Amino acid sequence: MYKGLKISAPFFEIGPKAYLYGEKMLALAKVIDKVATKYDVDVIVTPQYTDISLLAHNTERISVFAQHMDYLPVGRGLGSVLPEAVKAAGAVGVMLNHAEKPLTMEEIDKTIKRADEVGLGTIVCADTVEQVKQIAGMSPNLIVAEPTQLIGTGQTSDISYIKETIEVVRRINPDIMVLQGAGIKDGNDVYNIIKAGAMATGSTSGIMKAKDPYAMVEEMLYNLRKAWDEINN
Repeated sequence: MYKGLKISAPFFEIGPKAYLYGEKMLALAKVIDKVATKYDVDVIVTPQYTDISLLAHNTERISVFAQHMDYLPVGRGLGSVLPEAVKAAGAVGVMLNHAEKPLTMEEIDKTIKRADEVGLGTIVCADTVEQVKQIAGMSPNLIVAEPTQLIGTGQTSDISYIKETIEVVRRINPDIMVLQGAGIKDGNDVYNIIKAGAMATGSTSGIMKAKDPYAMVEEMLYNLRKAWDEINN
């Protein structure tokens, strides 16, 4: 596990996927940055590779992660995403094994090791409780527990899944933080997920497809902070 990642609960992840890029992505990132500072929460943003440097050099509070990378060394490998290049662009971490970019367990393990080697944090997506357990044994920094069938549906994980995945990870490695994803469509979903015991959550379509994405960022991060403070204060 890379020890240099500075993210603490409660935190949030916003994954633009391929919805936004360039100046529009930067405009949203600046809004996220401002709102994250306002509510004192850490926010991971996973832009297109070509926007990593743009966001990293024009924001202060958000943590820029690559959407994926490969574990190859410097050298041959046309079309691959080199860990050293991701780091040099200004990213502080990388997302791995999203349902839209799945990896084998062997690939996940090798890529986490390469991320540790170059100084990048890792946030790894997992579907089932068994997959969460396997990935926790590889010591990433963060795990996204999200049932694949719920991604983009507006339906969130049930309480039993949330509690079981958190407990499984805690037993294996309590230093790994668990984000509960899938189906987060508004601030109410964020509030309920955190109140159920999650350390973090995140959203893509809930923000990208909102009538007012900027307002939705505010709504979600407000409810993240509100729920967390109600539990912990």
